[in-house]
Amino acid sequence: MKHRRLALAATAALVLTGCSGCASGSSEKGLDDPAKKDIAMRLVSSAENSTLDWKAQYAYAEDIGDGRGYTAGVIGFCSGTGDLLKVVERYTAKRPGNALEGFLPALRAVNGSDSHEGLGSAFTEAWAEAAADPDFRSAQDAERDSTYFDPAVERAEADGLSALGQFIYYDAYVMHGYADADGTVGFRTIRAQATAEADPPSEGGDEEAYLNAFLDARVAAIRKEPSHSDTSRVETAQRVFVREGKLQLETPLAWKVYGESFHIAGGS
Repeated sequence: MKHRRLALAATAALVLTGCSGCASGSSEKGLDDPAKKDIAMRLVSSAENSTLDWKAQYAYAEDIGDGRGYTAGVIGFCSGTGDLLKVVERYTAKRPGNALEGFLPALRAVNGSDSHEGLGSAFTEAWAEAAADPDFRSAQDAERDSTYFDPAVERAEADGLSALGQFIYYDAYVMHGYADADGTVGFRTIRAQATAEADPPSEGGDEEAYLNAFLDARVAAIRKEPSHSDTSRVETAQRVFVREGKLQLETPLAWKVYGESFHIAGGS
């Protein structure tokens, strides 16, 4: 049976104004506010790269042994899932003849696998060198936004979620993708499981109760993936923010992920 606080139903509209489309003058901002987005990127980078310096990750590329081939770039695009290929295609459309263009046939061939065939150190070195090009960084930003950030924020806004909820959706998109795949549970399924347990604010539910239901579903999804069995990304980070009531991602923020401690100072 869904958990519901009916007394909050009348305030659901107020919760919605906390999204990026809020009325002028509101103190609440959505995740696409530049300062909030920067916090979100630092939070993701703490989990993906063990650092808050997300802008240094454009050059990153390695196989982390998760069965998805190379993980690379600002949010960990993967050669085995197709988004890394899209980044190189975007870059090539903007700058034909770039050093990564020659790897397009290999990237198309390894999509859906963890193979390095046709890639190897020549590819990772070319990727790192390309990161000095603003057009390449823009290609990564565009793929991040169109595939992960924008759809996550849009769905979260429709569900009446504030900046924290929008971030929680975004991080789930980054780690799990939208749809289920072999051996993985996607965002769509995680959200469906959450809404079966609690109403989102757009339907009169309490945001913290709903976010905990979503995080419960996400923990279950993580435990189904052998390569992502550690749940600290949720339990000692996002769950902490929910418990502390940091619905606007108010700083200071302190959390742990994969055993490492991180902190964003107040006013950051």
